[in-house]
Amino acid sequence: MQAIMETLFDIVYLVTVITLGILMIKRGKENKQYLLFGIMAVTLGLGDSFHLIPRAYALCTTGLQDYTVALGIGKWITSVTMTIFYVILYYVWRLRYQIQDKNIYTISVYVLAIVRIALCMFPQNAWTSADAPISWGIIRNIPFALLGLLVIVLFYQRTRQHQDSAFKYMWLTIVLSFAFYIPVVLWADVVPMVGMLMIPKTCAYVWTVWIGYSDMKKKLNY
Repeated sequence: MQAIMETLFDIVYLVTVITLGILMIKRGKENKQYLLFGIMAVTLGLGDSFHLIPRAYALCTTGLQDYTVALGIGKWITSVTMTIFYVILYYVWRLRYQIQDKNIYTISVYVLAIVRIALCMFPQNAWTSADAPISWGIIRNIPFALLGLLVIVLFYQRTRQHQDSAFKYMWLTIVLSFAFYIPVVLWADVVPMVGMLMIPKTCAYVWTVWIGYSDMKKKLNY
């Protein structure tokens, strides 16, 4: 039952975010904000597919224990693409609110993103091992969490300053994604059921993409 339900959920998720992303890229060519948002959505979907597709295959065949390497590599790729996701979202913020300066934010975003990706490359992560150390899972997620926190604060401040009703919950979608993700990093290896939090975390990302897509539909009248 888990294999069927989880696989169906992952298929719906991947098809949804990638489709919405492609539509935004196609229809938002004249608006850089929506074009970037579409690229961001496709990056999210394609990146997650490297982990979710092997996971679905493993669940539907001989089990996760027989696909440790494929799952580990997929998790590594997803960790990198998720970092890129937040860098792109930061630029959506700059475009949407016509930010001309605030270069300290840009520097901070790039430093955190580079540190995060660099940490993901260390062999100590043992991506392809069934006994990957939790300590490195925590270490590599520290700059990632700080990057997410920065984007949360930026969207929270600007949506209120500009009374931006369309994006007013953007900050909340990111808060929820991290709220569900952090327990998985800390305790999923000890309490496997905690891994179920990845489902609402995934739903939070779908909400993020839907916010951008809905705003584009309204603004471009299609």
